[in-house]
Amino acid sequence: MRRILTVFCLAAFTVTLAAQSPAGSAAKSKQTEPNAQPAPPQGVVKNLPVRKVVLYKNGVGYFEHTGTVTGNQRVAIDFTSSQLNDVLQSLTVLDQGGGRISGVNYNSTTPLSEQLKSLSLGMTEDPTSTELFQALRGQRVEVTGAPGGTLTGRLLSIESRTETLPGSDTDKTIERFYLSLITTSGAARVIELTPLLSVRPLDANLQGQLDRYLELLSTTHSTGLRHLTLDALGQGQRELRVSYISEVPVWKSTYRIVFPLTPNGNATMQGWAVVDNTVGADWDNVQLSLVAGAPQSFIQPLSQPIYTKRVEIPIATEAELSPQTHEAAEEEDESEKSNAQLRAPTRIPHDIKMIAQKEAPAVSFGVMGGSSGGAMGPVYAPAPPSGVNRASDAFQEGDVSTNAFDDFFEYALTQPVTIHKNESAMVPILQQDLPAEHVTLWSRKEPTPLRAVWLENRSKLTLDSGSFSIFESGEFAGEGLLDPIHPGEKRLLSYAADKAVKVKIEEANKPSALRHMEIHRGVLIETFMNVSSCEYSVANSGDEDRTVLIEHPRIKTDWSLDSDLKADETSADFYRFRLPVAAHSTAKLEVREHGPTSTRVDLNSRTNVSTLLLYLVKSVPSALDQLKPVIDAQTALADLDRRVKESKKAEDAASADEARDRENLTALKGNDAAKRFVTELNSAEDALQEARKQSADLEQQKNAAVDKLNQLIAALSFDWDVSPEK
Repeated sequence: MRRILTVFCLAAFTVTLAAQSPAGSAAKSKQTEPNAQPAPPQGVVKNLPVRKVVLYKNGVGYFEHTGTVTGNQRVAIDFTSSQLNDVLQSLTVLDQGGGRISGVNYNSTTPLSEQLKSLSLGMTEDPTSTELFQALRGQRVEVTGAPGGTLTGRLLSIESRTETLPGSDTDKTIERFYLSLITTSGAARVIELTPLLSVRPLDANLQGQLDRYLELLSTTHSTGLRHLTLDALGQGQRELRVSYISEVPVWKSTYRIVFPLTPNGNATMQGWAVVDNTVGADWDNVQLSLVAGAPQSFIQPLSQPIYTKRVEIPIATEAELSPQTHEAAEEEDESEKSNAQLRAPTRIPHDIKMIAQKEAPAVSFGVMGGSSGGAMGPVYAPAPPSGVNRASDAFQEGDVSTNAFDDFFEYALTQPVTIHKNESAMVPILQQDLPAEHVTLWSRKEPTPLRAVWLENRSKLTLDSGSFSIFESGEFAGEGLLDPIHPGEKRLLSYAADKAVKVKIEEANKPSALRHMEIHRGVLIETFMNVSSCEYSVANSGDEDRTVLIEHPRIKTDWSLDSDLKADETSADFYRFRLPVAAHSTAKLEVREHGPTSTRVDLNSRTNVSTLLLYLVKSVPSALDQLKPVIDAQTALADLDRRVKESKKAEDAASADEARDRENLTALKGNDAAKRFVTELNSAEDALQEARKQSADLEQQKNAAVDKLNQLIAALSFDWDVSPEK
């Protein structure tokens, strides 16, 4: 029976301590019951070899160690501190022989901040000189290098002073530090802290505290290994598998695209993967798989002891607390309680197929940047003619198998691979003939014409992103980058500039024509049909014919090409047109597009819409019956608005006459001539009252006209199709 232990969160187990004590030994000697615990593991199996490595594009790797254990045995695997967090989060142990894993232990360390709390110095992990002297306050010290000779006493304080440099033309300042010392004679001395000054604690206990502090800093900065041990309990010889994930460098893809000397419409695409082994263990004869995908992964500091902050409760000194009782919570439904116990995060593993390892001698790939070298596969003598006219001979049939699962795809090397620690290697992952066409690519976003390969992925494998190099006519022709290409996709891969091709553009826009009008809820929407034309003139000054691929931008919504024009390929942002151009000649391409544009106008009484409505009637004569009431209401409102303005002017004039007569009457008060101005004042007041009444009446009529016009506009709801002119 196979038993599996999946470890997601571990703590150091305290084992064997009781057995090592006298009481533990006595208890062990008395165990005669049939249910006695099995004997502790004997012997340690170290360096369980790595047999399988799966590297992902998100910077994590899956590692599988496989080895044999006999009876009760302890297995040790070393990791770095950075690896251990990932290991504790994903460790899985499988005993193939019916045994079990009784414990998983690792050496732990208390965080530096917690260790420093055991010291009385009160210094942090990154102390300054000021903090050091603050920690020595009140202690007996010996100061040498001070003016007047050696001093002994207790350190009182350290302070900083900002002083202006003497003889400086500008206000340059410097910060100086001073120690305050109470000497054994009782005198207070202030001493500047200079590089020549030496301060030594006289208390041996304090000196020990400083030594311990420095030792803790040194231990924290050292990079030791973390030793993880597994206690495997069972009978006989058994196979043990240990797997986990760990952070690794991202593997990189690079491709070679080789055209044959005799064109046949295809090119050989060969893919390589650059793999780095930096995990601290050799990969000897491992089954290597490379997965182009990024499963979600993260880091939790599981290997670091974490201390939580607790609330500090003051001690009661005034009154004691009386015992209290608290009401019970409502009982939880049993079914809900069971479900709650089962609610735990689960990790659903991806179904990664195991690729059977063929019985074949191990292949050690060439090392890049490592300490040892090696050939990159078998080497064959080049066949004439010279130059690169086919892919390199690193591949043989069946060297790499591929597998797609979920949204990932996997390259699995069928022969074992050896990559030593701190070494890198290039491993072949792909070789296939794919349809490829030479074109010259031109786009407005990149006005320089580019040599490109129009590659079609007819394989069943997604080509991962990476760099590529082009070889044509037996020589290197350029290089570039490619994004992932899925099966069935066709992609342009540019690799060089084409200096022989020049492109000119001539654009023209025809007058727009009104095609549709609608009015709903006081909003007028006019739809026009626009037509644009763009002519591309392509000149080829080279000695060879060119196929120029022109990228025409798609920037207008709801626009389309004329019915007699069809693009060879359409992307989200471009139409692509193929244009053959003979050597030393010019070819032209006209791209015609048509599409609607709309304008929106809010109809309301605040603006004069008569001109607009008359324009609508002229464009659509059949709309006259629906629009005439609105036009009449707008005309009436305009007339009332004119009369209101005239009435306001008359009112202002009557008000001015009334004011002038009143001033004259006041100036002639008590004079016989004042009687005549009294009559004029009464007449002016009557005229002012009449003007005000007329203005008020007109304002009331205008408000009514505004309401009527708004109601008529809101009631409009019509659509008109405008027939295009023949």
